[in-house]
Parts: sequence; structure tokens; C-alpha cells
Amino acid sequence: MSETGDSLCILGRQPEFGRAELESLYGSRLLRANHWAAILSLPAQEISFQRLGGTQKVAKVLAHLPTTTWGDIEKYMLDNVPSRIDTDQGGKFTLGLSAYGFNVSPSQVQGLALKIKKKTTHPMRIVPNQAIGLNSASVLHNKLTSRGAWELLLVRDGKSTILGQTMFVQDIEAYAARDQVRPARDARVGMLPPKLAQILINLASGQVSPPGRTVLDPFCGTGVVLQEALLMGYDVIGTDIESRMVDYSQKNLDWLTTNYKLQTTNYKLKVADATNHRWPPFNAIATEAYLGRPLTSLPARTELQTIIQDVNTITKKFLKDLQPQLKPGSLAAIALPAWYLGGNRFAHLPIIDDLTDMGYNVADFKHLGSKPLIYHRPGQVVAREVIVIKKRILDE
Repeated sequence: MSETGDSLCILGRQPEFGRAELESLYGSRLLRANHWAAILSLPAQEISFQRLGGTQKVAKVLAHLPTTTWGDIEKYMLDNVPSRIDTDQGGKFTLGLSAYGFNVSPSQVQGLALKIKKKTTHPMRIVPNQAIGLNSASVLHNKLTSRGAWELLLVRDGKSTILGQTMFVQDIEAYAARDQVRPARDARVGMLPPKLAQILINLASGQVSPPGRTVLDPFCGTGVVLQEALLMGYDVIGTDIESRMVDYSQKNLDWLTTNYKLQTTNYKLKVADATNHRWPPFNAIATEAYLGRPLTSLPARTELQTIIQDVNTITKKFLKDLQPQLKPGSLAAIALPAWYLGGNRFAHLPIIDDLTDMGYNVADFKHLGSKPLIYHRPGQVVAREVIVIKKRILDE
């Protein structure tokens, strides 16, 4: 095995968001991506993993195997991994093995790990596989990114296989802490997941580093986007039409600055109507716009059309107000509502088809194609459709 200097990113539940996020942050260094993973021509330690919402694990690439046949992969692993463990490790060792993109069972993956154990001279504990890929909680609980432990990844990449070693894994407990322990929460207005907030910020900010840059959230709600942007090192501006929401954001950001060591604590909050307001200067917009009223079941067609039209009117007014204030080259990543109709069908806001006429261009992502970015969980009626837009220049 010989390290290549490339990195392997294991993508989250909706991999298209991870691909778009990585492309936004790393551009041409994102070499290729599939349903499970993305390959970056960048060492793992140079990836800003803490700010990634759409990537579950980052691994350093150890080898490329010119096969996807499980028997051949087993032979390579047994010929190479035990000697590497015996050379590099001392004392008791913990090994976890994960596979992505292979038609194998958890018992086959764990069986390979047990075969590796038999060929090493070190005392070794094998992390059991409930699925062919260990989840983040299991990697964290078993400390597989610490000294004396490995998680090895086998990822199908076309007609070859990539072998990697996990270096970083999402800290799900940290996400839960800053989401659920915040002093002010309100389920009635919807709760934006911190991971999605991170993705919105990354889609809007691109490859420009945070210091001295300001992220605006015109629909700040309880301040999830603002808190994630502050944790990344951005200055932030938040507005909301409801004074109660601005009060909630104030409490949450005060709590954040008290409990976290932030690079910046520069935030401005104000009660304001996003359809008719002039904001202070900003560099990027990341926001969840008005999603309409909460729904636990799909309403009748006429009622749904009324809801869509009401939300569309507010969104159109917001985008019209925003366009002259958005600097050329600056991006706005906006989560808009989409209503799940069953199967793979969603009802979309009509305004999405009118963005060019309103003076916007929609950002293109090479690794996405034309598929819309829709964040949807099973059982949800109202999903989030993410658009990334910029001011249209006349000669574009």
C-alpha cells in the first residue's frame, strides 16, 4: 500500500448535496464522484471537515485496486493489511471495515476483518458490522480515528476499488448538542438541520475564506444558519419579520458565544421584512425562505395550489428586492419549499422557472447535472428545494 495524496469523502444520506458542497468549496480538485463517495486531489488534513454538512467521513487514499471482485479484494487485503498493522502498530489494536457500492453482506465484510485479525501478531478487536458500512456513531464510539485503531474503507469506483483509511468522521453528538440544547427553539416554524445550514453556507461562500466576510440570512428564524456561519468564522447579519424570531436568534447566538470558542462574534440582528428591506453590505446569502404553513398530510389539490401561490408571491417579492443589492459574483443559496406528491414527484414554486427573467443566473454544478437539489426526509410533506443563484450580467 502506498498513499496517493488524494482524499476520499463518504457522502451523506442525500449524496447530491455532498457533491454540490464539495464542488463549491474545492472546484476542480473534486476529481469525480458517485452515489457513495467523492475523490479530492487534496490531502485529508487540508480539507475543512468541520464545516462540511454533506460528508460523513474523510479518508486518506491508501491504494487503488484494479478490480471490483470481492474475492480479489480479499486477497489483496490479506496480502497487504496484516503486515502494515504489524509494522505500524504496537499493543492492542481495533479494526473496523466498511464497504460501499458492493453487493456483499455485513457478515462478508466482518468476515474479511476477522481473516485480517488471524494473520496479524497483535491482539486485535474487530468492530461488528450491522451494515456493510459502519455508521458515524460506531466509528466515534470505537474511536477508529484515534491511535491504535483504524477504519478501512473499500469503495467501488467504476471498475476499480479504492482503499482508504478514515481520518475524520462527523461528530453527531456535537450536532445534536448545538441543535437541541440551544435555549430558544420553535418546532412550529420548522427546524433547519445544522448540516443543511452548513451546506447552504458552503454553497453560497464557495472557495473564499471566511475572515472579514459577511453572510446574510434574511429569514433568520431561530438563527441556525447564523450560528453555523459564526462557527465557520464569518460575520453574520440576520433579519426576520417576526420580532419573536429575532429575540430567539439573539438568545441562541448569545448562548453560542458563551459556550463555544468562536473566531468571530460579530453579528447584527434586526426585525425586517425580507420583501422590502435594504441590508448592510454582505458577501453571500444563505437562508431558508418562507416554507408556507406546516403540513402533516398532503392537502387537497385546490388548497395546495393556494398555499403554493401564497408562498410564490412572497418569494417573488423577496427576490425582486434582493436582486439590486446582490453584488456581481456573490451567490445566494436559498432553501425554498417543494411539496412531496408521492413517488419521485414534487410540486415546485413557479418562480423557479422565472429566475432568468428576474435578473438571476442559476449556478451550475458539474457533478450534479440537471437534477434539482431537494432535501427530503421520509414522512415529510414539505421538502426543501435548494437553489444557488447569482446576479445575471447582461453579457452572460
